[in-house]
Parts: sequence; structure tokens; C-alpha cells
Amino acid sequence: MTKQIILTRRAVIASGIALGVGALAPAARAAAPLKVAGIHASPVENAWNSCLHKALQDAAKEGVIEYAFSEGVSGTDYPRAMREYAEQGNKLIIGEAYAVEKEARQVAGDYPDTAFVLGSSGEAAGSNFGVFGTWNYDGAYLAGMLAGKMTKSNVVGSVGAVPIPEVNMLINAFAAGVKAVNPNCKHLVSFIGTFFDPPKAREAGLAQIDAGADVLFGERIGTADAAKERHIKSVGSLIDYTPRYPDTVFANAMWYFRPILNAAIADVAAGKPVGRNYTAYGLMKEGGSDIVYVKGTASAEAEAAMEKVRADIKAGTFEVPKVPDQPK
Repeated sequence: MTKQIILTRRAVIASGIALGVGALAPAARAAAPLKVAGIHASPVENAWNSCLHKALQDAAKEGVIEYAFSEGVSGTDYPRAMREYAEQGNKLIIGEAYAVEKEARQVAGDYPDTAFVLGSSGEAAGSNFGVFGTWNYDGAYLAGMLAGKMTKSNVVGSVGAVPIPEVNMLINAFAAGVKAVNPNCKHLVSFIGTFFDPPKAREAGLAQIDAGADVLFGERIGTADAAKERHIKSVGSLIDYTPRYPDTVFANAMWYFRPILNAAIADVAAGKPVGRNYTAYGLMKEGGSDIVYVKGTASAEAEAAMEKVRADIKAGTFEVPKVPDQPK
């Protein structure tokens, strides 16, 4: 695992170091900590929410923000939580609008002086409702390249949450990476119908293994449990699952929320509108995503071919196909 060094706010100001793409502007770094709230529909242990939570916690530890949060907030309670945090004087609210797209925009309209930057499949609205997607599909494509060369059964599987564009793009990218190196490989896809149900993801993974898959892409937590149980390899998404499953998860399509958060904080601190799409800060070429993998699991030739494409992605000379349609 990469060792992370936490910089204090004073050290950042003194050195002028930029914390990721879209780093905080000098005025933002010099100002008092910004009051920021996080509203998580799932527990913060859920991979996606943990990416947001860690970035927010790190920013708070550095003195950049003051951070308060709620987790496991249901769709019916979500608008109320948004209103309460706005009433409490939070200047920026981070969260997710996937289940409450219409309601979230209505709340933002009622609090024009509060910035809302939420995960969403829709577009930004007005001056204070920004959106971001989870675009770690570059890493998924690269993991697919490795998986396509590792499979012995010529069948791989993907377990996803629900077929929203962000999830679809991730699974489609993994499949494209597999097909790029192994055109005849079969790809199985299952959706569990919710964003957090590890036992259900495990069951979906076991079903795919029973259907012949010998490498699984776990877009959802729980997939690796099936792979571990049946002694096959698995790919993780969003966070590094290898330490938790050292003999099972050989690669992870990482996503780092900090560049998106930095850009949003900088806009709020500078008095700029946040009604824009922050998704691109999460791309590999912007430092917002990557692949981490256990070297030696795939062949040296497979790793070299993958690393060539990885370098091309970072250089902007290769673009992973972005396919938002539901995979079949």
C-alpha cells in the first residue's frame, strides 16, 4: 500500500504544495476552515462513501475545513438532512442525489447561499448545485486487461449495484479491457438492486462462479467474499481491497475524491458558483483515479501491455470507452 503523508494546513501554506488536482487556491488556504457537511445515504464503510468520508476527514485534519456528517440517511430523510445542515451554517454540503434528484435540487433552490456538490447522474443546476460522477473506469479498463489474460475458463463476471450510468460505465470499461486482450472471453453481469448489501453481492458472485467465471470484478462490497470462498481472483473498486483479501483481490480500480473536493472548496472559498460538473477531476489523467495491483499475479507480458496503456491514459493519448448504457 502507498504510504500517505498528512500535511498540516500550516505546512501547506508555508510550502505552497498543491494537494491534488484542483488544489485549493491561496485565498482558500489562508482563510478560516470552511464549514462542510457530508450526508451519506449508506454507512461510511461502504466503499463509495468511504472515499468521500476519508477525503473530508483528511481535509479536516489539515485544518482546511470543519467537517460534520450523517450516515445511513434514507431517501425520505435526505432532503430534511440537507435543510438542517444548511440551517446550521454549513457553506458546502457534500453528498449524493441519486435517489433524490428532484428533491435535492428543490432544497438547493431554497438555500441559495449554501453550496451543494452531490454525486448525481443529472446535470448541475443554478449557481449553487454542483454534481460529480464516479469515473474510475480508467482503472477498471486496465484491471480488465489483466483479468482477460488471467482467466483460464474464458469467463469473467461483474457484480454491480444498480444500472445507473456511473456503474454501467465502470462495468463496461472492465469488459472492454478484457475484450481488448481476449476477444473471445465471456462476460457475466449481475446487479444487486441496492448500493449496500454485501451478502447479496456475495450471492451474486457465487452464482457467476457457478456459471464458469474464474475472475470477478466487484463493483460492490461482498463480491470478493465469493471469490475468496471459491479460491478465485477478484478485482476491487474505489478503494484498495487487497489488504483485506490478500490472496484474492489482485487489482483495484481506485477513485480519489480529494481532487473533486479541493476544487469545490476552492470555488466556495473564492465566492465562485459551484453550479458545474466536477466529474473530470476524478479521471486518471487528472490524478483522481488509478489502478493498484499485485505485481506478479498476471504474467509479465500482460502487466507490460497494461502499463503501456496506463501511461497513454495519463498522457491523454488513449481514452477508455465511456459507455453509460446498461451492460448485457
